Amino acid sequence: RTFSTSNTSLAKNMTVRDALNSAMDEEMERDEKVILLGEEVARYDGAYKVSRGLWKKYGDQRIIDTPITEMGFAGVAVGAAMAGLRPICEFMTFNFSMQAIDQVVNSAAKTFYMSAGTINVPVVFRGPNGAAAGVAAQHSQCFGAWYSHVPGLKVVSPYNCEDSRGLLKAAIRDPDPVVCLENEILYGATYPVSDEALSKDFLIPIGKAKIERAGKHITLVAHSKAVETCLEGAKELAGKGIECEVINLRSLRPLDDETIMKSVMKTNHLITVEQGWPQSGIGAEISAKIMESEAFYHLDAPVIRLTGVDVPMPYAAGLEAIALPRAQDVVTAVTKVLGETMASESMSAY
Repeated sequence: RTFSTSNTSLAKNMTVRDALNSAMDEEMERDEKVILLGEEVARYDGAYKVSRGLWKKYGDQRIIDTPITEMGFAGVAVGAAMAGLRPICEFMTFNFSMQAIDQVVNSAAKTFYMSAGTINVPVVFRGPNGAAAGVAAQHSQCFGAWYSHVPGLKVVSPYNCEDSRGLLKAAIRDPDPVVCLENEILYGATYPVSDEALSKDFLIPIGKAKIERAGKHITLVAHSKAVETCLEGAKELAGKGIECEVINLRSLRPLDDETIMKSVMKTNHLITVEQGWPQSGIGAEISAKIMESEAFYHLDAPVIRLTGVDVPMPYAAGLEAIALPRAQDVVTAVTKVLGETMASESMSAY
């Protein structure tokens, strides 16, 4: 289930921006209850052009430009969802979602429980998350750990075009609030998309990870842009005879524990990679889950976390570059973990 069935030889290329755009377009065409609201999403086609062409196609009633008031339009989206619509609420960046976090957590996430299951809130909060480039401390945070901490929310974090189409379409159709954490740097990136993923009915189940690269020596787990970092590191390590298994989480809440555990029980080693901060992060949660499961007894070395540096994001380009995990960091960490395991095995032989 977790292996890709995409036939890359027959695939077409698409940018992540267009993948998200086509997903919203198809879902709006399919269901007239789907609306999009946010800053500059209509006449300007979106700050990152993700909503390009939608206002011209669907008009003012369904593509709605809002004032610069995240708490206000997030609240409008939640209320519209309670009233039977399926709003997509775009934050120009998830850093601005902190202005609206009361609406996301207290109104959207908790209402189904507090209403004893009588009120669904089918709203999607989406936009760019995490580090971009040259936008400093207040525009570079990863909110994966923040929102995945909240019961009542589902949280997805797409990497490529297939992820973006399948996860966003699944989020829009979901009866519960879903946070979709995109990545600004990836918007312009191009990836192959199979005919299957281009289908209007293509959905990726929320809560299912994907094995992007099979391997036998060590497991690398990541989400969003960090998946690319892992794949680049794995490619370099393959030249040294080390085969890494790279898992693209896709969903942060719920996590696909089964896929992670099975991989760790096969490779006996695990490194988590993320651009967010280390304390209480996604890697910390995965490490705890491993500790509490049967997979712990299969580890030949401690779990290692590669994260963003535990500081606000620097503005200086040179510092920004080393504040996030790089492919070389993955190579170094893998070499160290496997080297220590081999040394330990050599010592035990004596």
